[in-house]
Amino acid sequence: MNKSLQKEAKIGVVGAGTMGSGIAQTAATAGHEVFLYDSYNSALENAQKHLGSILQRQVEKDRMTHDEIQQIMGRIHFVEDTTQFEEVSLAIEAVVEDLETKQDVFRRLEGIVPQDCYLATNTSSLSIASLSAALKKPGRFLGTHFFNPAPVMPLVEIIPGIQTDPSTTDQLYDLMDQWGKSPVVAKDTPGFIVNRVARPFYGEALRIYEEGIADIPTIDWAMKELGEFKMGPFELMDFIGNDVNYKVTYTVFKEFFFDPRFKPSFTQKRMYEAGLHGRKTGKGFYDYEDSSNNPEPTRDEELGKQILNRILVMLINEAADAVFMQVASVKGVDTAMKQGVRYPRGLLEWGDELGLEWVLREIKSLQDTYGEDRYRPNPLLKKLVRKNRGFYDLQTAETN
Repeated sequence: MNKSLQKEAKIGVVGAGTMGSGIAQTAATAGHEVFLYDSYNSALENAQKHLGSILQRQVEKDRMTHDEIQQIMGRIHFVEDTTQFEEVSLAIEAVVEDLETKQDVFRRLEGIVPQDCYLATNTSSLSIASLSAALKKPGRFLGTHFFNPAPVMPLVEIIPGIQTDPSTTDQLYDLMDQWGKSPVVAKDTPGFIVNRVARPFYGEALRIYEEGIADIPTIDWAMKELGEFKMGPFELMDFIGNDVNYKVTYTVFKEFFFDPRFKPSFTQKRMYEAGLHGRKTGKGFYDYEDSSNNPEPTRDEELGKQILNRILVMLINEAADAVFMQVASVKGVDTAMKQGVRYPRGLLEWGDELGLEWVLREIKSLQDTYGEDRYRPNPLLKKLVRKNRGFYDLQTAETN
C-alpha cells in the first residue's frame, strides 16, 4: 500500500528546466524537502540562479520575507544523480516531451525509489497508458499536468491511466489541494482537458483569417474587447510559440485519428516552417522587433460579435464533448479552462447563460454553410436542448 503524502514527504523532481524548477519551488513552498535532478549540471546551476532571483522578487514586492525564501531555497537540493531519490515519497518527471525519453526516466526511477513511492509525469500531450508501459508497477503512476509558470498557475490536471490504482489518484489530488492548487481529474485522452477544449480558440480564429472575414488584429480585438479574453488567439499563439502550438494541434489531430474538428491550419504550419514562432523569434503573427509594422484592428462591433460568436460556440461545443465523452465533469471542464488558460468564465456556464438553443442554432448554421464534419453539434448539446436543460442541470444531478 502506498503511503500518505503529508508535508514531511520528500519529493523528487526530474528535469531542472522551467517547468521542473517551478514544480520544485511549489513543493518546497508547501514545506516539502525537494531533490531536483538534471543530467546537465548547467541546467541545475541555471535553475538555482533562476529560482533565487524569482524568490528575491517576491521579497521586493513584500510578498515574502527574506527568512521565508531562505527556508524555501534550503529545502531544495540540486542533485547531480538520483541516489537521493531512494527516500522520496513522490517523484515527478518534467523532461522533454518525448515518449522514449520519458519511459527511460521511469524505468531508471522505478529501480531507485521506494516500493511505495508514487510516480508522476508532467506530460501535456503523451498518453499515460503509453508511458506506464515502461513500469513494472503501473498502479502507482499517473499524470500531473502543471501549467506554466507552475508556482503561479493554479490548475493541475490529474490524469490516471487505465492501470492507475484509484488510491493513487486520490492521494495526488489531495496533495495538489494541499499545495493550494485547483486539481481536476481528467480522462487519459489526447490533450486531456485544456489542450483539447482550447483547440477551437486557435483553429477557428485561423479559419476566420484564412477566409478573409477579418485580419489578425481585428480577430484579437474582438476576442479581448467583446469576449473579455486576456489575450487574443494570435497574440496567444505568438506567446506560446507557433512551433509549440502547431505541434500540439497536430498531435491532438493525429491522436484523435484525424478527426476534422482538430485539423491544423496551413497558415500556422507555414509560420512554423518559416521560423516565425512569435515572441521568442521576434516575429510571428505580429512583429515584436518593430511594432509600427503591426496594423490597427477594425473596431466594427457587428463584425466583432460575428467573430466572437463563431469561436465561442465552437469552444462550447468542444467543452460539451469533453463532458459527453466523460473526460471530466461539467465543473471540472469549467475549472480547467478558467484556472489553466484564464478564460473569463467557464465555457459550459457561458453556454447556459447564452442559451443552449442559440448555441446549437449557431453551430448548425456553420454546419449548413460549410457542410463539414468539423462543425457537427455534440450529441449532449442536442440532447440538453431537446430536454430544455442546461449543462449545470447535469452538474446538480451529479452532486445530488
